[in-house]
Amino acid sequence: MQIIKVVNRHLVKQKHLCHHKLRQFTTTLCYSTSRDALPIAAGYQPKQVEAAYWERQKLHKQEESIRSCKRGTYRMLLPPPNVTGNLHLGHALNATVQDVIARQHRQLGYEVDWIPGTDHAGIATQVVVERTLAATKGLTRQEIGRDAFLEEVWKWKAEKGSGIVRDLEQLGCSLNWPREYFTMDTQQAHAVNVAFERLFDEGLIQRRNSLVNWSCALRSAISDIEVETVDIKEPTELAVPGYEHNVLFGRIYDVAYRVVPENPADNSPVEEIVVSTTRPETILGDVAVAVHPADPRYTKYRNRNEVLLQHPFRQDTIPLVFDISVEQEFGSGAVKITPAHDRFDFELATRHKLQSRQVFNEHGNIVSDYPEFQGKQRFEARDLIVERLEELKLLREVRPHQMQLPICSRSKDIIEYMAMPQWFLSTKSMAKAALSELHSGRLQILPANHEVEWERWLSDTRDWCISRQLWWGHQVPAYQAYDAKGNSCWVAALDEQSAQKKAVSILGTTELKLTRDPDVLDTWFSSALLPFSVAGWPKESYKEQYPLDIMQTGHDILFFWVARMMMMGLKLTGEAPFRRVLLNGIVCDAQGRKMSKSLGNIVAPQQVVQGASLDSLKAELQKSCAAGIIKANELKTSTEGMTKMFPKGIQECGTDALRFTLMSHNIKNHFINFDVDACYTNKLFLNKIWQAMRFTLSSAKSLGISLHDFETMEGVTLSMWDRWIIGRLAETLTICSQSYSNYNFHLATAALKQFFYQNLCDVYLETTKAAISRKENSAFVNVATLTACLSWGLQAMAPFTPFVASELLQHVPLNLELKLAQFQDAKLEAEVADIVSICTTVRQVKSRNQISKRHGPKLCLFAQNAKAEETLQRHLNQIVVLTRCEGIELELLNEESKFQKKLNFFSTAGALCSFGISLNDEFALPETKREEMVQENKKKLKKLLNELQKYRLRIDNEAFQLMADNAVKEHFQNRIKELEAEIDSLMTLTA
Repeated sequence: MQIIKVVNRHLVKQKHLCHHKLRQFTTTLCYSTSRDALPIAAGYQPKQVEAAYWERQKLHKQEESIRSCKRGTYRMLLPPPNVTGNLHLGHALNATVQDVIARQHRQLGYEVDWIPGTDHAGIATQVVVERTLAATKGLTRQEIGRDAFLEEVWKWKAEKGSGIVRDLEQLGCSLNWPREYFTMDTQQAHAVNVAFERLFDEGLIQRRNSLVNWSCALRSAISDIEVETVDIKEPTELAVPGYEHNVLFGRIYDVAYRVVPENPADNSPVEEIVVSTTRPETILGDVAVAVHPADPRYTKYRNRNEVLLQHPFRQDTIPLVFDISVEQEFGSGAVKITPAHDRFDFELATRHKLQSRQVFNEHGNIVSDYPEFQGKQRFEARDLIVERLEELKLLREVRPHQMQLPICSRSKDIIEYMAMPQWFLSTKSMAKAALSELHSGRLQILPANHEVEWERWLSDTRDWCISRQLWWGHQVPAYQAYDAKGNSCWVAALDEQSAQKKAVSILGTTELKLTRDPDVLDTWFSSALLPFSVAGWPKESYKEQYPLDIMQTGHDILFFWVARMMMMGLKLTGEAPFRRVLLNGIVCDAQGRKMSKSLGNIVAPQQVVQGASLDSLKAELQKSCAAGIIKANELKTSTEGMTKMFPKGIQECGTDALRFTLMSHNIKNHFINFDVDACYTNKLFLNKIWQAMRFTLSSAKSLGISLHDFETMEGVTLSMWDRWIIGRLAETLTICSQSYSNYNFHLATAALKQFFYQNLCDVYLETTKAAISRKENSAFVNVATLTACLSWGLQAMAPFTPFVASELLQHVPLNLELKLAQFQDAKLEAEVADIVSICTTVRQVKSRNQISKRHGPKLCLFAQNAKAEETLQRHLNQIVVLTRCEGIELELLNEESKFQKKLNFFSTAGALCSFGISLNDEFALPETKREEMVQENKKKLKKLLNELQKYRLRIDNEAFQLMADNAVKEHFQNRIKELEAEIDSLMTLTA
């Protein structure tokens, strides 16, 4: 961004340095600029600004729709929020990131097609509607039936879906709303059914019994992402759904298996093998005991043809098997094998061709194969089995044990690994294709460290269980056909008529009975199709809107969604759905804790935007509890946590401050700590810009001109400080441009904040007040410079803060010609930076000693040398303004300087000068203040000496001299000279 130029007409060099110009709307910006804009309010009020924005959007909607596209289409897809509730801060971050990308690309001339939608979220939505149904009507879904329950879910979806749309609009998201989708609308349902049928017919989808994550409370298989791991460090009682009392976890049991003698007549002592288990209830389903073949404790059994162990509860024996996957160091080195309820055991049993034995049914109760415990709940049966083992004298020890407990994130039930008939999608070939996209360089993942995760997941992918035993979701388009002889087959089809034809061709008879599978598909299955299903696939016209240019989402669903979109896109369309993936971190609270109900630290975006009293925050929690969204036992802890975090509630921050705060974090970090206080600070920052605009407008009015009269800065004579601030603008716009290209948005927000806050408002604007007040000729240049900075600075801010930018940009020309390259002057930048640093140091001394205007402070600068004196002389007017002193003197620091007579307070301010502050006679300097000043200077001297020593040690280091380039060496030498000069000054002053 070296030249920013829209028109070629020059500002007339007359008294007012302005000329009436023709109004022109640009095609690259989304803001209108008008001489008839309403007067600017006295202060920034987010509600009014946001309301006015939406009114302008309605007025300019037609104008926006006819804008021509210069650079083609840029396509994105909003990760669809679940219709389980309103947006949370994670959604807000995700949506803001994409909106910033969208707005920036519109500024560059792209037509942005950003597609909105919502996800039906099978398990999550079904669970929350069930809770609401139980809390409000005292009914279960089984009691009202499937059809009636689905009606309740559709009602929920209508209410929550509209709320999500409203939240996204209020967040300022510039989505392509006519293309809004729902993952269970007609188009999506058709795409899902076609995809299933094609994958089934190709043999990639099959039905079989295999191990899945099973929630007994939901009576359904669940995805890995819905399994949370809880670390149990000591025996701990936990509440488990369906149990009246808490269940104890965190213990391990040593159980003996007796070895069956090779010779039944042998009277030698019975041998035994002790196994350690945290789940004695699964002993009922043990089919073997396994040891490592190299374990010396079991070498004696290697030479036997067969080693059998007596099962304690069954009238049969189980084999001892040898497998290198067994950890010798764990316990006795022997492990029980229960393939029906453990993943490790399932794989080992498959290798050794062992048959599984089911212990629990879908409810988590003991099956009928074990009459002694039949019908008992699994954890109730645990206690009974342990008692029986003790009676049988097979229980050797019970001790505390650290463990990781898998818990269903939806129902909070303990996950049971169960072998159940399910639909599985083979993903090995698709995963290989997705990996090749990364290896070939066609796919870019940002940040790059997530490429390791992509590699890990896709290199070791397992078959994907895509069926769920729910009522809410896409019903599996598969039918089981039976003929009169009892033969059967499964077919996939879009409707029953098509299924009938397929079944006839397989079974060879028309006398068939068809039954559709009542299960539904995993939510991630339909979501994996979105890049092309929302474009109209399987119709060929989908190619006009496919693929996406970028896929941006949270890093936690890289595999569950992003990788699956890549696999499905390549498989079903032959083309990758996107070439670039941008991943953001997880939003946590200010202390870095994940947001949860138990901590009471969950904050809704609208609570930050609109503000919320503590009472209203508590009322929201009560409302969620009444609706069954949070449990009654969570309400107390949530309320306590909320009260601790926000004892005075949440102050109104506005949407722009929320967006700016979210984007002020490095979104690529693993976690993003969101601080509401920082958000309110950013609201004050936006008010600072607001006041700068008010000052500029009032200044122009006092000079008899309009900001819209300014066309160009070409040919205008600028002062050093005018050139400096425009140089700072150039640097800021360069940083913004670079940050957009590499998605380091936090660097752009930091640069904008520094430019507007420190450079423009706190420094440059202050230096213009005197000339503007006196209506000097330079005042017109000052106002033109302020106008240019506000215009281009706000346009750079607009993607982050669209509401306030849109409001303020009405008051300035959007196309003020400005050649930025000529203002980037490193020498001038360094010089002004030194001056600003001096002023900051002086203000700090004044603040520390509570020196105000009533004390009549006068500043005396002692230049370090003649060159420094010359530099300071150029900026005396600005220094006296920025230090807020009544007067200023400058002299060369030498032996003739009379410091003590000229000042009450003194210190150094970098390498250029030392300074002193003298006060009027009314202010008597207490001796304690003088002593404090002396001590402060001593501390400063010590700090400077330490820094000097570090630089000298570094520059004297032989390795440094060999490896450092000339620029670095020169920087070190200059810094040493600066430190030596400042130390000399301070020692002279304190002598």
